[in-house]
Amino acid sequence: MLRFESMNTARHLKLVVDRRPQSRRGWELSEETMPQSIVHNDSTGLIEAILSFRARSWPNTRIARDLAIRWDERNPKIGIDPDVCVLCPAPPLENGNLRSVRTWIPGHKAPIFAVEMVSDTNPRKDYEIAPEKYAESGTGELCIFDPMLAGPKSLGGPYRLQLWCRDESGEFRRVYAGSGPVYSPAIGGYLVPVEDGRKLRIAEDEAGIHLWPTAEEAERSAKEVEQKAKEMERKAKEMERKAKEEALLRVAFFEAALRKTTKKE
Repeated sequence: MLRFESMNTARHLKLVVDRRPQSRRGWELSEETMPQSIVHNDSTGLIEAILSFRARSWPNTRIARDLAIRWDERNPKIGIDPDVCVLCPAPPLENGNLRSVRTWIPGHKAPIFAVEMVSDTNPRKDYEIAPEKYAESGTGELCIFDPMLAGPKSLGGPYRLQLWCRDESGEFRRVYAGSGPVYSPAIGGYLVPVEDGRKLRIAEDEAGIHLWPTAEEAERSAKEVEQKAKEMERKAKEMERKAKEEALLRVAFFEAALRKTTKKE
């Protein structure tokens, strides 16, 4: 069972979760595929690409997009489909594939980190229902990103970023609600809105100077570094060639001057 406990400020809401799996009427996921806006799709794809490249250095980790997470074996239609999530440990594949995470199965664990992009067609779901469901699922940390600032004022919004974290006692707390950046302990980086708040990136620093790259960006950067190195090498060889030519000219000049002096004598 869930309940909200309001703290001193809106930044410190918490959800207290009973350890028994719970479900609520209306939590069933629709079988209908909802269309995504360009902003939603681009932002989701970017954060997935960033985390996927970063996760290459994280052992036993899988990044998933729109993957079904289920925690109540009696009600398999109850669950969450995070826009992007980090699974660590990575659940085992079945015939080389992973269709869903079912936390009642050995080796299947709830995400340590998840991102939900707020839908401008149903922002209340992401502001109100999503934290409750993620709390029940056992997810360690939830980032709710509202690129269009569509969140309802009745729920305190809109907030560009909200961060919910689970503490050692199991309480799921909203530890941040604002424009960002905010540090994510789960992934060890700062969540930074960019491009007028329409996209979400991750950085090493709060100022967002040292951004985590995607694989494509890292490859492009490596090629640029390689090209610069080749250009520097070319310039160095060109300078060396010119230096040799100038040295030969100086030698020729002194030899010519010496011959003239010898003839006069």
